[in-house]
Amino acid sequence: MSPAEAARREDFRAILGMVRPGARVLDIGCGEGLLLDMLTHENGVEGRGLEIDPANVSLCLARGLAVVQGDADHDLADFPNQSFDYAVLTQTLQAVRRPREVLAELLRIGERAIVSLPNFAHWKMRWELLTRGRMPMTSALPRAWWETDNIHLCTLRDFTILCGELGLKIEASMALAQGQAARPIDPHRAIENWRAESALFLLSRK
Repeated sequence: MSPAEAARREDFRAILGMVRPGARVLDIGCGEGLLLDMLTHENGVEGRGLEIDPANVSLCLARGLAVVQGDADHDLADFPNQSFDYAVLTQTLQAVRRPREVLAELLRIGERAIVSLPNFAHWKMRWELLTRGRMPMTSALPRAWWETDNIHLCTLRDFTILCGELGLKIEASMALAQGQAARPIDPHRAIENWRAESALFLLSRK
């Protein structure tokens, strides 16, 4: 298993612990449906997925998952207010064109939102930029700058500030690094902006 795959599975395992059994869940950017499948079978959720890649949609449907083709930047408006208990967005916020609007939409659609994202202020990122003067590649950001889908990289501090501007409450947050088990953090502590390779947030409206 690659470091990126190990990190993704730890991300998903932490999300399973945040979602209550039997909840209504929308997984946005659900990929091939691994998280949605885990949530369905282990937490008994009523799951739906939104995925932009038609090949991934086909894979999800073949697994028996309720997934439609769609785009987080344009298609979230089609979902009614509070139609889900949780709206989940894993490692995708940095790849959308309008992250502020997408984040606000998550808390319109869902009672709570679960968001994970890479932290561009992690010490390895800073070290790569300082010593090599190049865009970093890590297990959280494993692709070169010219082939990545990421267009809005941010830090933990950037994200917590945006949550405050949108009136969102951070109910829980966890740090992930190098495929290790997620650990609870206070994302407002400056040290976590150095230590967390990626982070996971459980959000609600204040």
